[in-house]
Amino acid sequence: MPKGEKKKMKRRLTGAYVSSVISISLVLLLIGVAAALILNAGRVSNYFKENIQISLLCGAPVTETQAASCAARIDSLPFVRSTEMIGKAQGEKELKEMLGEDFLSVFETAPIPISINVGLKADYVHADSLARIIPILQAMPEIEEVESRQSLVEDLTRNLSGISLVLGFFIALLLFISFILIGNTVRLSLFARRFTIHTMRLVGATRAFIRRPFVRAAVVQGLVSGLLSCAALAGGLLLMRRSFPQIYAVFSTSVLVAVAATVIVCGVLICVIATYFTVNKLALAGEDSLYY
Repeated sequence: MPKGEKKKMKRRLTGAYVSSVISISLVLLLIGVAAALILNAGRVSNYFKENIQISLLCGAPVTETQAASCAARIDSLPFVRSTEMIGKAQGEKELKEMLGEDFLSVFETAPIPISINVGLKADYVHADSLARIIPILQAMPEIEEVESRQSLVEDLTRNLSGISLVLGFFIALLLFISFILIGNTVRLSLFARRFTIHTMRLVGATRAFIRRPFVRAAVVQGLVSGLLSCAALAGGLLLMRRSFPQIYAVFSTSVLVAVAATVIVCGVLICVIATYFTVNKLALAGEDSLYY
């Protein structure tokens, strides 16, 4: 083969390799996002549940000292995650920010009672659990009224269940499509080298001997693609940490490491499996079939 043709062929193969690596990296990025959602589904659900708070309104004679003591007793209960006492001054300030100072000027005395916001542990944010928890809180002498937001809890539980089913279906579909796309990308890349495989077979090379360099290249290709997709995923998480720090806090470091490992392993496995079967098929193909 002339020297110019060799350079042209080398550039063509290099371009095909680079494009296949980029394509596989993009698909692996989707797998990484899906894996992050699957592995963090429970933590995301707990995040929304634990952000629902029960408001306890104290009676008029209750002082802030008594309310603080009550909040401490509530905080020691096994189903409570956190408590926050809202004094009259803080309550007035928040109401002024919401409604304006003119709204409060019509009252001779401040109408804002002392309140305690109670955050429950995620395992107790269910309608059945609230039905047992509310009487316990109402029985405390300092508490006059309990705003349980039970309807909100029921809606959240129902919506999270529905979202989980829909999300699970789309993630499974996404993973299926990802495997097909990566497999096709590898096959197209190998098909460009079908004549090389055919030549090796003509000189007596066995299928195992023909497969060996291609499988090694597939391992490197999957590893490089996996690392590129992990880098892109890490960049997305950094942007999330800057823009949405509360959502970023839901993702644990151990889970993110597991996601990165899953992406890299999937990239290597899919590339190797697709290469194995494609090389076998091309090694057995007749000469005429190589032109179609």
